[in-house]
Amino acid sequence: MTGINYSILTKKEPEKSLTFHLKKKSGRNNRGRITVRHKGGGAKQKYRLLDFNSGQDKLGLPAKVLSLEYDPCRTSFIALVQYSDGEKRYILAPQDLKVGEEIICKDTAEFKPGNRMRLKNIIVGTPVYNIELAPGKGGQLVRSAGICARVLAKEGGYVNLSLPSSEVRKVLEDCFASIGSLSNPEHAFVNLGKAGRTRHLGIRPSVRGTAMNPCDHPHGGGEGRTTIGLKHPKTPWGKPALGVKTRKKKKYSDRLIISRRKKKHKK
Repeated sequence: MTGINYSILTKKEPEKSLTFHLKKKSGRNNRGRITVRHKGGGAKQKYRLLDFNSGQDKLGLPAKVLSLEYDPCRTSFIALVQYSDGEKRYILAPQDLKVGEEIICKDTAEFKPGNRMRLKNIIVGTPVYNIELAPGKGGQLVRSAGICARVLAKEGGYVNLSLPSSEVRKVLEDCFASIGSLSNPEHAFVNLGKAGRTRHLGIRPSVRGTAMNPCDHPHGGGEGRTTIGLKHPKTPWGKPALGVKTRKKKKYSDRLIISRRKKKHKK
């Protein structure tokens, strides 16, 4: 069992005005039917209201970092910042961001972790995170712990980005992105170590299809340990599984993808 070193975080309660109770859904829809399996239970959480725009509506207004905090609803750490007009907000915390530092969102800003600017003004090779896909929509790409994308080139009103998945994609040059890579890079190496920690995260046990009855799964049934008895594996609902492409054949973003992600082979 391994854990994460939280010594860099500020010892304080979360900002009350920016938190609210998160009601558990247990993977059920509005009729009480389970629509997402293997969810339920877990520790109580308070949701922190995050600003994925990182101050795009406050262009040129500096913000002071008041604290670095843990967020139970995401893998990276978050930072509480206060703008010069007095408003407080939570943002995603990049690596090497310190309490007391000032960050800013401008068309062109200093190249330091936490600052946010338009992609067309970011130097090639710079690591970025919390990237917009459409101007003014807020960050949608690269928001998990310890990751970053890199600016590869600029051409024809677009910026080419190398994403953490190894995909190379075009993004409009007027979109905003934050400088640096996200905090908590040790998250990828955490070993939960026991079933209880998984249950605390709200993840319920999953059962192999071959261990079920035929009425519960296409792989079920048979005497003893038998094969699935099918040419190809299937989902519990009879759809093809494992290796079947699920992406739409004519998706609008296909023209923006320069090279698809490469499959990682386990050693």
